[in-house]
This record gives sequence, C-alpha cells and structure tokens, in this order.
Amino acid sequence: MTSADATHPPAEETVRETPVLSGPDGGLAALAVAALLITGGLMGSVNLLVDGVLREGAGRWAYSATMLLLLSLGASIAARGRISPRHTFVLVLAGDLVYLVVVLCIHDPLRYATPLMLLFPALIAAWFLELRQLWVHMLVTAAVCLLALWPSYDNAIGLGVQVGVSAGMLNAAALGVFLLRRRVQRLLAATEDLTRLDPLTGLFNRRYLIEQAPRLWRQARRDGMRVSAMVLDLDHFKKLNDQYGHATGDDVLTAVARSLAATVRPTEVLARTGGEELVVVGSVSDAAEGRRLAERLRSAVAAARTPEGYGVTASVGLAVARPADGEDPVAALWRLVDLADAAMYEAKRRGRNRVATAAAPGARSPHREETTA
Repeated sequence: MTSADATHPPAEETVRETPVLSGPDGGLAALAVAALLITGGLMGSVNLLVDGVLREGAGRWAYSATMLLLLSLGASIAARGRISPRHTFVLVLAGDLVYLVVVLCIHDPLRYATPLMLLFPALIAAWFLELRQLWVHMLVTAAVCLLALWPSYDNAIGLGVQVGVSAGMLNAAALGVFLLRRRVQRLLAATEDLTRLDPLTGLFNRRYLIEQAPRLWRQARRDGMRVSAMVLDLDHFKKLNDQYGHATGDDVLTAVARSLAATVRPTEVLARTGGEELVVVGSVSDAAEGRRLAERLRSAVAAARTPEGYGVTASVGLAVARPADGEDPVAALWRLVDLADAAMYEAKRRGRNRVATAAAPGARSPHREETTA
C-alpha cells in the first residue's frame, strides 16, 4: 500500500469533481448539444426556401416538423443548462436518425444531404459518450449511411464502397477524437493528483486537506462524532539534516510517511503541511479516543527506520472539537489545527517524543500533557 492510497477517504465520502472526459459534464454537454441542434435546425431550414430540394406534400411537412423539433429541443436544452449522460446518448442517436429523415424528404440526397451531415453527432458522441455508447453510435452510423444511400445506387458494389467510405471516415474521426479525449483525461487526472500530493513523501498536501474539510465536518455531524486534528513535528530534524545531510533527511521523511500511512484509519486525512510537520484530521467519539490515536501515530514515527537505520521521534499535539452547525469547515479546520499546533509546541517544551492535548475550546487551560514516551 502506498502512502497516498492509505490516506484516501472512502469512495462514498470522497469529494472530487468528476472530470468532463470521464463522463459528460452537464453544462458543457448541454451547450454543445444545444448548439448542434440549433445549428442543424437553422441550416436545414434554408432548404425550405429553395425550390426543387424538398419533396412536396408529406415530405415538406415532415421536413418542416423535423427542423422545428431540432430548434425547440436546442432552445430547451440551452435554457435548462444541464443534460444527463443518458439524454446525451439519446440525442446523438436522434441526430443520426434525423439525417435519415432528411434524406427521405429531399429529391437528390447525394447532392443536398451527404453523409458528412453526420459529422456533428459523430464528434459529440466522441467527446461525451462512454466507449460502449460510442460503439452503438458507430453501428447506427453505418446503418443510417446504408439506408440513406441505398436508393441512389443501382449496384451493390457501388453502394458498399460508398457506405464503407462514408461510415468509415465518420467512425474513424469519432474514434480518433475519443482516443484523444482519453489521453487528455489521463493527463488532466495526473496533473490534478500532482496538485494534491507532496512530491517527496506521496502524502496529501495543504490543498487537499482544505478540499476535504467540508467532507470531514459533514461526516462528523452526520455520525454525531467530534473532529480531531493531530499535528506531528519531527524532533531534532534540522540537527539530523545538518549532521547526516538532506538526502538522509528525505529518506527519514519518506520512512515516516510510510509508517504513518499504514497507521491512520481510512476515514482520516494525513497531509504534509510543512518541512517536517504533518497533520492528521479525522473523527473520534471523544478526546480519549483521540489520545489513543495520537499515541499510535507517535509510536509509528518512533518505529520508522530508513534502510540505513536512521529514524526520529515526533512531538504530537491533539485538539478535539464538536462541529457546530453553520460554521465554515475550512475556517474551523484551521482553528482546530492551530490549537493542536500549540499543544505540539507544549509537547516539545516538556521533553519531545510525547503527546499533548489542547484544552477544549473555551476552557481556561491552553493545554495539558497526556502521554509520554
């Protein structure tokens, strides 16, 4: 288990925005689909003004109703501003079928309704649909091209060649855009992770701790728990760096990170907030449970060793508070961390390698010592 893996919160509690590329983002998908529908409706309506393009009678009426439907759907989606992945899939398939309706309503499909019209739904499908949905769209594209071009060819070979070229180019473009999208998605995910992780230890950083504050406060209120913050500062770390070099100091930090990551509970967040300072935030039933956890962390640091046998101890400050309704979780987090930080300095003052607990907010005594090595 890596240190980063060990500090991830449970999936149901993780607050991370789903990237656009791993599923349609409602706003962006709605804008793109609305633009497709409105543009298609406006461009297609031009044929109503050109003589000799549309079949008279039922064909003209069906064509007019189809264009009106496209404009209405586009305006509705644009006004709502959101669209679900399922509706995006349905509308992409509807775009394929609209092309077939257009072909049936005009006199000369090869001249006025080439399969290139399917490029719009193909690109929308490539950017917003999942892989299985994209395969369905590609099969539908081939079927629609076959049905649309069938009346214009007298022999099967010519029809097969034209359908293969048209559907092949459309599906190749869709697949190419889909693969590009997946590549961009992986790069964005990797970049996003880098902004949340400390590059040396692999632990989370201050940014991720701030992002997780609302989850931690919501979870504590829901479960009737208290929020605990533990600040760990490695003892005599500067002396170790000066005596053995920064490379050894980095190795010690990495060893400590691995030991702590294996000790913290899955619901807790372990982050490196400074040079040799680490913070653990989670939920506890009472201060006694928090002290037991803090002692486990102190012991984990003391037990950590580099391959060369170097190690350190840690002074741990603990603060516990019950989350209040209506308070800002981020501001409350830093107030709690400040209390734990003050307790940590008290632990150092009293000899290091020990746990000190901050007094509850509002109490007179600023802190009291709880455990020693």
